[in-house]
Amino acid sequence: MLQSHNPTGHISITGVSKYFGRHKALDNISLELEPGSVTVILGPSGSGKSTLLRAINHLERVDEGFIQIDGDYIGYRQSGDKLYELKEKEILRQRVNVGYVFQNFNLFPHLTVLENLIEAPIAHKQLNRKAAVEQAYQLLDVVGLRNKADAWSRHLSGGQQQRIAIARALALRPRVMLFDEPTSALDPELVGEVLDVIKKLARSGTTLVVVTHEIGFAREVADNVVFMVDGKIVEQGSSDEVLNHPQHSRTRQFLSKVL
Repeated sequence: MLQSHNPTGHISITGVSKYFGRHKALDNISLELEPGSVTVILGPSGSGKSTLLRAINHLERVDEGFIQIDGDYIGYRQSGDKLYELKEKEILRQRVNVGYVFQNFNLFPHLTVLENLIEAPIAHKQLNRKAAVEQAYQLLDVVGLRNKADAWSRHLSGGQQQRIAIARALALRPRVMLFDEPTSALDPELVGEVLDVIKKLARSGTTLVVVTHEIGFAREVADNVVFMVDGKIVEQGSSDEVLNHPQHSRTRQFLSKVL
C-alpha cells in the first residue's frame, strides 16, 4: 500500500502573500519542495505556519503569488498569461491530490472507523465499495489499528483518532500530505504513536509538509526545515543546518526555548 510510486508531489510556492484585514499573515513566501521530501515548518505561534499550509490546498486564498503542485496551479487555471479562480467543484476535485490532517482529527462521529475510510474514495468514484474496503484494511494495517475497523470513532483515544485521520487522508492516494500540528491536541503519552505513523509515511515517497513543535521528530525525519516568523521565512535548509547550526538570531532564540 505504501510502496514508493513515481515521484510526484513537487510543490512550488512563488511569491505568496496573504492578508487578513491589514495584517499580513504571509509575506512574499517562496519555497521549492521536492517530490517525496519531508519538510517541517517551525516557528512561534502566529508566524503564519498554518496559513501557509492551508494555502497549499486552497483552504485559504492567497492575495499575491501562486502555488503549484506538479506544475498545476492550485485553485486557479491559466489562460494566456492570466489566472482565473476555479469553481468550488473543481477546487474540491483538485484537493483529492492533497491530504490534510488537522489538529483535531475531524473524523465523522456517526460513522465507524471503516466507514470513515471508505467514504471519500467511493464518493470521488476512485474505487468501488469492495476495493475501498480492501484498501481501508491495508491502511488500518499501516496505522496499526485493523482491530478498530468496526469501532465508532468517538470511542477511540485521541492518538487512535489521529492515526485514523491519517489513514483517511491517505485513502484518496494524495501526492502531498499536509499535517497541521498533528500532535498538539494529544496527551503527551500518545504523541509517539502518531509520530511513528508519520515517520513510516516519510519513508514511502509521499511528499510531506508538517507544521509541528516536535523538534526531535524534525531532527529525525525532515529533509528540510523552514523557520517562519511574522509571516516570513527567516531561515531554511537541511534539518542539520537549521537545527544544529542556525544562522538567524530568531531561530537560535526559538530553539533555545524548545530544546
